[in-house]
Amino acid sequence: MPRKIRQLKADLQKQEHNSMLIEWSEEDQAYLVTLPEWAERVIMPATQGSTYSEAVQHGQEALELLMHNAIQDGEPLPHQKRT
Repeated sequence: MPRKIRQLKADLQKQEHNSMLIEWSEEDQAYLVTLPEWAERVIMPATQGSTYSEAVQHGQEALELLMHNAIQDGEPLPHQKRT
């Protein structure tokens, strides 16, 4: 298995180190998902859902995609220190 794939799988298992803030927005009539650790890299809210469960699912998918793209681009994840 290529090193990047192994690293991605290991990093995806560390998702518990990422926060997801879910808040109801009257204006948008949706649950908005903010990913605090990614705020410097992504315009927030990162995603949304019409139900809380949908927002959680979309937030999880967004985290996986952000982590995958960071690894593919050779960028450290937010919870990692640059060396």
